[in-house]
Amino acid sequence: MMDPNLEKPLISVEGLSLWYGQSQALKSINLDIPERKISALIGPSGCGKSTLLRCFNRMNDLVDGVRIDGDIRYRDSSIFDTELDVNGLRRQVGMVFQKSNPFPKSIYENVAYGSRIQGVRKRSELDSIVEQSLVGAGLWEEVRDRLGESALGLSGGQQQRLCIARAIAIEPEVILLDEPCSALDPVATARIEELMQELKTRFTLVIVTHNMQQAARASDYTAFLYLGELVEFGATEQLFVNPAQERTSDYISGRFG
Repeated sequence: MMDPNLEKPLISVEGLSLWYGQSQALKSINLDIPERKISALIGPSGCGKSTLLRCFNRMNDLVDGVRIDGDIRYRDSSIFDTELDVNGLRRQVGMVFQKSNPFPKSIYENVAYGSRIQGVRKRSELDSIVEQSLVGAGLWEEVRDRLGESALGLSGGQQQRLCIARAIAIEPEVILLDEPCSALDPVATARIEELMQELKTRFTLVIVTHNMQQAARASDYTAFLYLGELVEFGATEQLFVNPAQERTSDYISGRFG
């Protein structure tokens, strides 16, 4: 399902089905994720949106009993190729979770962590990466004088932006955000939404949200999932104003979900 006006997608989901043991969570999903746009996945709890998001960087590999049919192509290569370096994929497709999860380290070391793993040792390089990433996450001015302090002392909204800084520090192409604002107050939520608009000039973003208003405000494209099926995908304004499917209209208008 792709908008014909868009250029070649960055990620293509082709007939993707997924089972947890005997329970089928995704049913023949076909979906194209456009580059440097924000694509939102919406739907009621248990519809498969977080499961689908975790497929994009193969996080479901870590769950026992998962079976997958179909394919996901990233820049025309299958992410399920047996020759694929999964760690390399996860460097290209970063993730920010629902609950902010800063490491019990300093603010500086949280952001520098991924670069250190990749072999960056020079302090001046690390300093530059940390500053640029915190600037990119809209956090630099708030923490520039406290880089040596524990990240656990930051507010919830600051911790979530720190996790975004940590994700962008290793320069991925895609950032997956799994309900990144669900634990935040309205002010912090607005700041994250503003940040997403800034980030899409450099990254492709895919966000799972239970908040339909957030999807309408923040995303360029929206996919509506229900009971493991992709009901509809399209430009956000079109999907919310004039959905093609009755089930989409019913969900958006609050008749179920």
